[in-house]
Amino acid sequence: MDLCEVIDGIDVVRLSGRTDPQVLSVAYDSRKVTPGALFFALPGEKANGAEFAGDAIARGAIAVASSQTRPAGIQKDVTWVQVGAGKERRALAIAGANFYGQPANSLKLVGITGTNGKTTTAFLIDSILRTAGFTTGLVGTTGYRTPAGARSGANTTPESLDLHQMFAEVRDAGGTHAVLETSSHALAMDRLWGCHFAVALFTNLTRDHLDYHKTFENYFDAKRHLFEGTGAGAPDVAVINSDDSYGSRLEGLARRTLTYGLTGSPDITAKKSALTFHGLEFIAHTPVGKIEIRSPLVGRINVYNILAAIGAAIGLDIPADQIASGIASLELVPGRFQRIDEGQPFLVVVDYAHSDDALRNLISTARELTPTGRIITLFGAGGDRDRTKRPLMGEAAGSLSDLVVLTSDNPRSEDPLRVINDVAVGLQRVNAKYRVEPDRERALAIALDEARAGDIVLLAGKGHETSQVLKDRTIEFDDREKARAILRRKGFSKKQAGQ
Repeated sequence: MDLCEVIDGIDVVRLSGRTDPQVLSVAYDSRKVTPGALFFALPGEKANGAEFAGDAIARGAIAVASSQTRPAGIQKDVTWVQVGAGKERRALAIAGANFYGQPANSLKLVGITGTNGKTTTAFLIDSILRTAGFTTGLVGTTGYRTPAGARSGANTTPESLDLHQMFAEVRDAGGTHAVLETSSHALAMDRLWGCHFAVALFTNLTRDHLDYHKTFENYFDAKRHLFEGTGAGAPDVAVINSDDSYGSRLEGLARRTLTYGLTGSPDITAKKSALTFHGLEFIAHTPVGKIEIRSPLVGRINVYNILAAIGAAIGLDIPADQIASGIASLELVPGRFQRIDEGQPFLVVVDYAHSDDALRNLISTARELTPTGRIITLFGAGGDRDRTKRPLMGEAAGSLSDLVVLTSDNPRSEDPLRVINDVAVGLQRVNAKYRVEPDRERALAIALDEARAGDIVLLAGKGHETSQVLKDRTIEFDDREKARAILRRKGFSKKQAGQ
């Protein structure tokens, strides 16, 4: 593809060098540059991509896009594309869309934003679409899936170039829809720039990511970008949780708004709810009539997630019977209230809850399921992240649990004991009963040793994750597999339970 075709629509300040080279690939990581590439030198938190332009050129880049002026000494046969300062990532998004042939325009995109519930809601919507016979793509915290296969990802929402590659994989396989968890980071960093959304969905807003956004209002503003259109016009339909106070501030931005909730008079709500450990049932009252819902998912929080998915499906004109079937067919979401059963007489649940509100929802869900049993909650807080939420997490877990086992999550470069001490402040405020064990595997054993028949053990924070990030290394660590191994060592087995 000609360079001019790839950069069409980008705010180019100055272009120096050849204007007609053939671009064979686009990259933003110099280590992934191959001969014939256009390299985007993006600014970063720790380094500016322009510092790696020389490496990219040495690997065969024929053009570099940067907001900096062309440095002296760059080879004459390398084209330098100077883009507007602060618009580097928008430029990458535009180039990615051009290079892959505008794949997003061939798909109906569903974007889900909010603090909690994004992953489960995305899985539900994807299940509804596939039950209705559509070929889809799914992008989120647990990984990325297209008809070309599944892959892991470091970010909830990947960089724009990678997104357009995935969209192209869905399009080229005859796909019609893609469901995306749209993180606040991705929205603030223009990874979704130029993507038009058929449905934009808001779950809720609670304290999180303030290490990046600095203020709660900045955090909300990032979420708001999805409903303002990310440079591609307002979404066709907005689906908004009307029980969240921030939801009303998003109404009226899209061409059509559907509200959902359990209080007031939303467009979509639940009546006659029955919640058990084996699933939930309710009657959904919607603009297209009543829908009988049965789901293996548990807890009141999943009533909200299902209502959100119903709203998105209505926005996509999916028939009511296929909505119900798609919801019923989703058996679990990895690391979201995922039950670990090795025949033990108590319940063990792994969940991704890693904020005070998410912990509160998780423990409240467990309490509904075992009003007489004890709740034992194991969790930690992430290092190199917002310190101010740590005592709030301690308060939430301590005030609702019978016992807390406080441990490490992903300490990253921080001293694990410092992170633990920050959380312990909140536990002490509510006079919680708790134990401290920085080693997460030992902490899991402590929590499981404490459990008795009828109790629920909640292993919170890491959910679907299969590694733990320490200061000097990353190790394999999966709460689900570790818990299974500990339970087996304790002598439990599914075979014995069935005898």
